Amino acid sequence: MSDHIWYRYGAAAAAAALALVLRAALNPYLEDRSFTIIYLPAIVFAAFAGGRGPASFATLLCLVISATFLGKGLITVSANMIDIAAFAVIGPMLGFMGDRLRQESEQARYRQAHLQSILDTVPEAMIVIDDKGIVRSFSAAAVRLFGWLPDDVVGRNVSKLMPQPYRAEHDRYIERYLTTGERRIIGIGRIVVGERSDGSTFPMELAVGEANVRGERFFTGFIRDLTERRAQERRLQELQSELVHVSRLTAMGEMASSIAHEINQPLSAITNYMRGAKALLASDKPNANRIGDALEHAVQQALRAGDIIKRLREFVAKGETQHSVENPLTLLEEAVALALLGAKEQGVRVTMHSDRDLPSMVVDKIQIQQVALNLIRNAIEAMASCPRRELTVGVSKVDGLATFTVADTGSGISADVADRLFQPFVTTKEHGMGIGLSICRTIVESHGGHIVAQANPGGGAIFQFTLPFADLGEET
Repeated sequence: MSDHIWYRYGAAAAAAALALVLRAALNPYLEDRSFTIIYLPAIVFAAFAGGRGPASFATLLCLVISATFLGKGLITVSANMIDIAAFAVIGPMLGFMGDRLRQESEQARYRQAHLQSILDTVPEAMIVIDDKGIVRSFSAAAVRLFGWLPDDVVGRNVSKLMPQPYRAEHDRYIERYLTTGERRIIGIGRIVVGERSDGSTFPMELAVGEANVRGERFFTGFIRDLTERRAQERRLQELQSELVHVSRLTAMGEMASSIAHEINQPLSAITNYMRGAKALLASDKPNANRIGDALEHAVQQALRAGDIIKRLREFVAKGETQHSVENPLTLLEEAVALALLGAKEQGVRVTMHSDRDLPSMVVDKIQIQQVALNLIRNAIEAMASCPRRELTVGVSKVDGLATFTVADTGSGISADVADRLFQPFVTTKEHGMGIGLSICRTIVESHGGHIVAQANPGGGAIFQFTLPFADLGEET
């Protein structure tokens, strides 16, 4: 701090010394005139170099210099007195102005340093261009993202950071905006493709702001690399697929005994028909027609068993999400047939109320059937201890959407979990994990639908989920 003060006042003294040399050189020409204007450069230098104090110090030194050269003429000549008095006032005023300018300069440097520190640490890349597409600023995050140094980019067209065909078309985008004022990215944002210095491309989210400074337009772009986000989304999708698959396996484990019973029926029938055919063949007069009927029945039962196994394999199979055009009623009927395996033994009365000739849907068949199966199995379990066991299932067209309904006459939904029913790990079952309904909501919402639960006026609960119909005439 003391070194700084010595520098400021030393500079003022040096300026005054130069003024002394100049005054001595001009003394033969000035004679008894003060002519303080020759000291003003020294005062201005001291004011801007050190502020008010050094400027006042330099003013005092210059007054001493004038008094030394003028002697009695300083007092006897009224013009000199006026000149000296004016100079004694102007010097401190210049010092005050110098102080203000120095403070503003310091504040400007501080703001610049503060802004630069923000630009160097902000996680998103920032690029400033003018209305000709020339890069004016390239932040540290942009250096890390694109791999170019500021000297490689600043002063060049921003299209350098884009792959073809965007590189060739970028200037035309700016020209179109300046001509029409139509905003396609500015203030809106968009996902675009960038190119790094090594030629590799990556997806990025671009947000652009516009500023007008003294009639000159600038565009500031904030860029976020989406490469990691896309990877996380893919991983999340994979984990969700794993969870959905585990849910199906869990459901199948719970249905194992019912499945065994359902498969046992056609197998027992096949055995009986084949034994009957064998007995007919062993008789004295084999009846070909009766033998043929027995074999035909055996074939039908074998096909029935095969169809049950096929549906189970399709349901349990783990594979990629695959959307297809499906009929809502057919899809629901297949899900009901799968979910009701063994339900007759539990005394459940099933009723289906559905609209006919419903439009098709574009869905993942297995996932939507999983939703219906989960809801139906939950309804059957909810009625296990109830004397009245009526299950109503259907699909209809409501407000332009396919609305699937599963209603039961069970114990209903308790008030303490009604608002959290579709959240993970919330369950009303004694040994339930609480992920079934959460998975149902995830599947339905991923298809653009919505799922809700409400109390059944006749006792029990009603679950409904909606799905959009396919617009087969729409171009993709």
